[in-house]
Amino acid sequence: MAEKDTSQPKNRFQQLWVLFWTFAKMGVITFGGGMAMLPILQREVVDAKGWATEEELTDYYAIGQCTPGIIAVNTATFIGQKYGGVLGGIFATLGVVFPSLVIISFLAALISNFAELAWVRNAFAGIQVCVCVLIFNAVTKLLKKSVVDKRTAAIFLLVLAGGIFLDVSPVWFVLASAAAGIVLKNLEAKPS
Repeated sequence: MAEKDTSQPKNRFQQLWVLFWTFAKMGVITFGGGMAMLPILQREVVDAKGWATEEELTDYYAIGQCTPGIIAVNTATFIGQKYGGVLGGIFATLGVVFPSLVIISFLAALISNFAELAWVRNAFAGIQVCVCVLIFNAVTKLLKKSVVDKRTAAIFLLVLAGGIFLDVSPVWFVLASAAAGIVLKNLEAKPS
């Protein structure tokens, strides 16, 4: 496990630059959207920088999934706001989208010329496999931290079954899970 960076930036501009640069680096190396970003967020934000706990990251990710917009951007905004206030949220958000904006602008000009090349198709196929592994690793890590008792195991199994068999927005699963967690925890707290 990496040692946490406990040094504080000397001034406000440096703090905002660190937020921007940290999320820009994540934006450059994240392929496959917000789910693929989770292990990188874990390593950078929780393990290396100590800007959030694993539980907070899980909460930000869940909230980011049921709010409008891209999960990675929403999560970056939450973390940036926690660490650096409103400006921190703005700089973290700009950091995470800046690499994509530059890369997509460049690729948009070239993709029509190269999309049919075999090596380009093969490269994208390899990237997709890598993203699946990154998502699997992130899910496994979250599962160990989140499913800690019978109550959370029941919620996990119900949401898993619902996700497999129902064509429902993830927002409803998050809201139903939150309600179930509240109800089950309150029932558990009441004396028999």
